[in-house]
Amino acid sequence: MSQPPNQPPQGGFGAPQDPRQQPPQPPAQPPQMPPAPPAAPPQQPPAQPGYGYPQAPQQGYGYPGQPGQQPGQPGPYGQQPGPYGQQPGPYGQQPGPYGQQQPGPYGGYPGAPAPGGSGGGFKGKPAVIIGAALAAILVVAGGIYIATSGDDGGKKKRPVAGGTHDNKGGLPTGGTDTGGDPAGDRDAGDDLNAGRQSGESKVLWLQKNDVDLPRNGSDVYGPWFTDGLVVKAMYKKVAAYNTADGKEKWSLPLSTEICAAPVRAADDGKIAIGVKDGTTDKAKCSQLQMVDLKTGKAGWKAEVKKEGAFDLLSDITIAISGNTVTAGRTGHSTAFSMKDGKVLWGKIPGECQPYAFTSSAKLISAAACSTGEAARNHERIQEHDPATGKVKWSYPLAKGWQVDKVYSVSPLVVSVQEREKKTWSVIALTDKGKLRSEIDGGKDKFQPRCGGTFVIFGRNLEGCTGVAADANSFYMATAEKTSGLERSNEVVAFDLDTGKPKWRSEGERAMMPLKMEGGDVLVHMEASYDKGGALATIAPSGGKPKTLLQNPQSTAEIENGFFTTKVAYEDGRLYVVASRVSATNDEEEKETKTMMVFGK
Repeated sequence: MSQPPNQPPQGGFGAPQDPRQQPPQPPAQPPQMPPAPPAAPPQQPPAQPGYGYPQAPQQGYGYPGQPGQQPGQPGPYGQQPGPYGQQPGPYGQQPGPYGQQQPGPYGGYPGAPAPGGSGGGFKGKPAVIIGAALAAILVVAGGIYIATSGDDGGKKKRPVAGGTHDNKGGLPTGGTDTGGDPAGDRDAGDDLNAGRQSGESKVLWLQKNDVDLPRNGSDVYGPWFTDGLVVKAMYKKVAAYNTADGKEKWSLPLSTEICAAPVRAADDGKIAIGVKDGTTDKAKCSQLQMVDLKTGKAGWKAEVKKEGAFDLLSDITIAISGNTVTAGRTGHSTAFSMKDGKVLWGKIPGECQPYAFTSSAKLISAAACSTGEAARNHERIQEHDPATGKVKWSYPLAKGWQVDKVYSVSPLVVSVQEREKKTWSVIALTDKGKLRSEIDGGKDKFQPRCGGTFVIFGRNLEGCTGVAADANSFYMATAEKTSGLERSNEVVAFDLDTGKPKWRSEGERAMMPLKMEGGDVLVHMEASYDKGGALATIAPSGGKPKTLLQNPQSTAEIENGFFTTKVAYEDGRLYVVASRVSATNDEEEKETKTMMVFGK
């Protein structure tokens, strides 16, 4: 790799930035060494991906490149240039299967940062992320945050389906078992399986929107799965549907807007979501509401209290680990008991305070550290005891570097960025928090989709699509290549012990890793103009993708018609779920398709 990578196309790697700007230039000076550098220099790194938040259209499934050591671009660990080249912001205006993202990393769609996991080109080696708590606060205070909800005057006058309120704006009285119609009240004569070829999957059910939304639409939270139900939340409603036929099992109305939710629920099927403390534009996302996803019953409600002048409570991220639910935000975090909503811990001893966590058996955090000298601020990756908040281990990033996303918790693979120099890197850590390797992305371009960039703007620390990992390897998709009307890309496997590429698998269409399935890499292939989407698997040893589910051609237009999507595969069923719903009028709103489910 004697030559530095070429500039990536719009939507590729690169620190979040306004796509209208020129591509970032290489940093003039290499990042400083971390306060506590690893015992050995980082290995050359690989790359990874994520979900898209509703924003300007983007192309295919590309993911941000991995950190590497290529000449010409200094990396976080010293004088070695990174492999991912400088690319214009990851938000390009290209329609992609996982969501059309809005231009600009933080502006555009109300409150929606650009798809996550990206940073400037994968140039650098993972360094210590900047102690960005103060900087983040200033940015938020400067008005980058835009509320997504409208006031009551912006709502349409159509009744919300299902459930009851207590008329006093208090706790909801519980969900109602509605037993609604399957297929989203689709016309009886609309047979989506007509013309289905032998061996192709069936459309099990299709759902249309049944929530009265404010004029600028609403984000969709979930899906979550439990006991034969798929559950999602939007605006002021949480609802569960039978996975077999799509019939609504229960509906829980809420008195204020939903504003945050974890990627996963607790093992017992309970979840805590964030709701606003009022209905005006000044309302804060400062309330946690527990919901039992099996029954639709609302449980305890707790307040996330402001801690100090710099605690803006404008964006919180929620994560669940064991019996602990955390509410992280810029410079602060509070942990509550999932059993009763009581506070377990808040500020922890020391200069480093976590501001975002993962939902998993291991409670991993991104923490901002301040020594009292702005020039020495930095960030760390940490593991905590969920019950007490005690730090089990702490990994410092080099000056100027920030935690971006966690691509995998076990094994631990983390995306980090140097925002100012628009550099991005991916590192693997051991279970004890030691550097395992840096992913060497080489000259490939990647573009993860994670539902927004930078957790300080209200995006979860995890939940990316386009990446997967097992004990020995990390898998990430490259940016798309276009040939005529066809788009394709590759999935690259990286050795987690060395960071080096092991193999690459090329498909006939653009594809994105979703997760590991039976030891194989499960990938979703986007629908094209003449072919439905598909699920395929790639063996851990590489080779061509093997089709698991091929959707019928008759559904291609509908699949491509979702504004933004989340894709999930559970119990043999493929779920394509809108991640945001909006419309220009009531009629269009009622016809908006929100979830489509395929199976054998």
